[in-house]
Amino acid sequence: MEMDLWTYEREQWNSGFTALCGVDEAGAGLAGRCTPLPSFCPEIGFPGLNDSKKLTAKKRDVLFDQITATAEAYSIAFVTAEEIDSLDILNARMLAMNRAIEGLSIRPDLCLIDGNRDHGSSVSITAPHMCLVGGDGKSASIAAASILAKVSRDRYVTGVLDREYPQYQFAKHKGYGTKLHYEMLDRYGPCPAHRRTFLKKWEARRT
Repeated sequence: MEMDLWTYEREQWNSGFTALCGVDEAGAGLAGRCTPLPSFCPEIGFPGLNDSKKLTAKKRDVLFDQITATAEAYSIAFVTAEEIDSLDILNARMLAMNRAIEGLSIRPDLCLIDGNRDHGSSVSITAPHMCLVGGDGKSASIAAASILAKVSRDRYVTGVLDREYPQYQFAKHKGYGTKLHYEMLDRYGPCPAHRRTFLKKWEARRT
């Protein structure tokens, strides 16, 4: 039986919270920006809404348009490759989530955060929140956030990075650690969009 994705939202609404948002992130590949996105979603039907990883790219694009047109508020925030290398991926995720939450036009009284981490060694989620392991498959708000984050991240990589650095063929591998991506790294070396901390094994192999 398919799980009702609104269960967690209803529980919080019944507990007195009125402004809920879901938060998820995308972009932990070799290149691209870490993209968390909180979204306020009224309880309406989004046919096929689910964890973005379980959907086709075409379905994600359709839901992206529906969610952005319907959500009461949403915010997309990024951290750069340089920030990730400086902070580490966990602290960078927390920083990006804080930026996205702060960018909302509605102040949330509770954020539903995908996963089990709400802080790194130096950066913590500052808004009222609740962590939910596997939340993108359990909560409609987090599922919606996962779709917007994934689509935003992929459009940035395939649209912006692919135009800026066509030799790396970002439109084909989307910044992830595929065989083609490593072949392009071997040929051209890293560009500014690559995270050097993600390339330690590749660099060690070349020395």
